Amino acid sequence: MAKKWRLKKHSILPGFGLSLGFTMLYLSLLVLLPLSMIFINTSSMGWSDFWATVTEPRVIASYKVSFGTAFAAACINLLFGVLIAWVLVRYSFPGKRIIDGLVDLPFALPTAVAGIALTTLYTEKGWIGQFLSFKVAFTPLGITIALTFIGLPFVVRMVQPVLQNLEREMEEASAILGANRFQTFVRVIVPEILPAAMTGFALAFARAIGEYGSVVFIAGNMPMKTEITPLIIMTKLEQYDYAAATAIGAVMLIFSFVILLFINGLQWWTNRKFVHN
Repeated sequence: MAKKWRLKKHSILPGFGLSLGFTMLYLSLLVLLPLSMIFINTSSMGWSDFWATVTEPRVIASYKVSFGTAFAAACINLLFGVLIAWVLVRYSFPGKRIIDGLVDLPFALPTAVAGIALTTLYTEKGWIGQFLSFKVAFTPLGITIALTFIGLPFVVRMVQPVLQNLEREMEEASAILGANRFQTFVRVIVPEILPAAMTGFALAFARAIGEYGSVVFIAGNMPMKTEITPLIIMTKLEQYDYAAATAIGAVMLIFSFVILLFINGLQWWTNRKFVHN
């Protein structure tokens, strides 16, 4: 049977070509062009100089601090972000609107202000630090706390709408069929919120990798111990070593892209496995 070719119906609202052109222009000017300049500037270095710059022991140590604390903070936000979203959606209590507004505070608060405030709280003589038997400020733990602070809203705001749209009849049906609360949570609720939670985790992780303002104060910036990679990049820039700064930035960009690609692939897998099955 011969195939019947039909023209595609035009959209009621025209302008796809023009809007797509503006979209690509906007993304090129704000995203693609700046990122490409990192690699173009780095290409001025020879391969041996590039490798020597990005594999310095001090730089390697900063990679471990930046990625390790960012991953730890994202995991903490994944756990408590889901918990906070659950409380805000499923329960009514006095001050609920205030707490819901406070979740977005890290978005509005300048990161430098957040860093100073957290440092003041967690120093050995701070309001919280004086009651602790271990040191928080100027340690990787302090960096993790700062990154947890700035990344929390991502998980909460991604999971919250999913919980709001989740029909409670599904939970009631699960209970009627004999499932206990834990089984209902694992088999009914988790598959629904898992893709959104993984997206929030990825956003919080990506945000934490490049964070500078809220970390530079509480980190202490001790080389080989609490020095983050963005600080090394800033140091290179202050020394007018632009090629070295962009070389380290390119490594951070590549690592971030690979990790985000992995997380997005994991999100796609979980969405396919738990939602469509």
